[in-house]
Amino acid sequence: MSTPFNLFAILLCTLQLSANAATPLKPLNDSEVIEVLPTITRNRPGAPDTTRSSADPRAAAISAQQSISLARQTGDNRYWGRAQAVLTPWWDRSDAPIDLAILQATVQQGRHEFEASRKVLAASLARHPTHAQGWLAMATLERLSGRYTESLAACREVANAGQALYAQACLLETRSLTGDHANATKELAQLAAQADTASQQSWLFSLLAENQERAGQDTLALSSFQRSLSREPDLYTAIGLADLLLRTGQSAAALKVLSTYPETDAVLLRRAIAMRRLGDAQWRIKLTEFQGRVADLRRRGDDPLLHGRELAMSALWLEDDAPRALVLAKQNLLLQREPVDWYMALVSAQRAGDKLAADELAAALKRTGLKDARLDVLVLARPQILAQAGL
Repeated sequence: MSTPFNLFAILLCTLQLSANAATPLKPLNDSEVIEVLPTITRNRPGAPDTTRSSADPRAAAISAQQSISLARQTGDNRYWGRAQAVLTPWWDRSDAPIDLAILQATVQQGRHEFEASRKVLAASLARHPTHAQGWLAMATLERLSGRYTESLAACREVANAGQALYAQACLLETRSLTGDHANATKELAQLAAQADTASQQSWLFSLLAENQERAGQDTLALSSFQRSLSREPDLYTAIGLADLLLRTGQSAAALKVLSTYPETDAVLLRRAIAMRRLGDAQWRIKLTEFQGRVADLRRRGDDPLLHGRELAMSALWLEDDAPRALVLAKQNLLLQREPVDWYMALVSAQRAGDKLAADELAAALKRTGLKDARLDVLVLARPQILAQAGL
């Protein structure tokens, strides 16, 4: 399947990390153009103007994608607003070109406006039921919400749209979340071995690493993360590897992994956590910088609670305020339900000494069907285990 603006060129990588964006479609061969990266990442003399809307849908798509790329590369949320500004003539229009509608949903995902994004995707896919990137974005949103049956259905629609590789990876990732770790390990490894490009291999090894972590195979996951990054540097994968290293007490290695990546909120927090654990007093400077970013969000009228995961991490690991971290983590679970979100809530409840909240969270987690060895340890944690829990 093809689309007028080659929407397969959009890298919908979860980032923030907040794993909050859709799985990227990777190139099917070495000649396929997936994304043209801007030559700069900040507004300086000579910077591309990504703020003007255009009457030409093709030009608008290109301009919006530039801003989306900048938002992901720099962690600067203002670029999401610039992408919206470019898309304004078509924003929330029922007759918007399909690719521009999917770009709108992408911007909304980037801002953590997940329900709004789902609404746009549902309406768009009703009009264009064979849009592979739209279905892939929907599958990601459903996984993010812990709706695994719905995610599997969306993955199958990716296959119906003619994108077999991405459909298979989508299905394996979702099934892994519900405990099918052995098959996911086998088949993701096979897909990675058959991949035609370094970019595809990097992506598939990253999925394999996440699956292995969920299976409790940290050593294998570490190797898969490293193999992914050796094929192609990627911020999302680097953060995943840093989380594994922090969780297993390897703070210096985590700092090294993150040293070459832009200081997004997610990176900033993890650097601060690693520095604190290593006894580096500069972690306080990082915390102050993060708090300044939160204040900037408020001044711009944005809701900081849309970034509840990061706020909970800061409260727990840097501000030593487990009760507040628990409140933030529970609020965040109303928005997104990835393994890391459950992890933060469970650790916060137990460190706050709130047994009732911990029991309620464990029951809610069971109802989702999510299977993750890291979470099993926390649900059954004894005090000596919990005292060692990191990210």
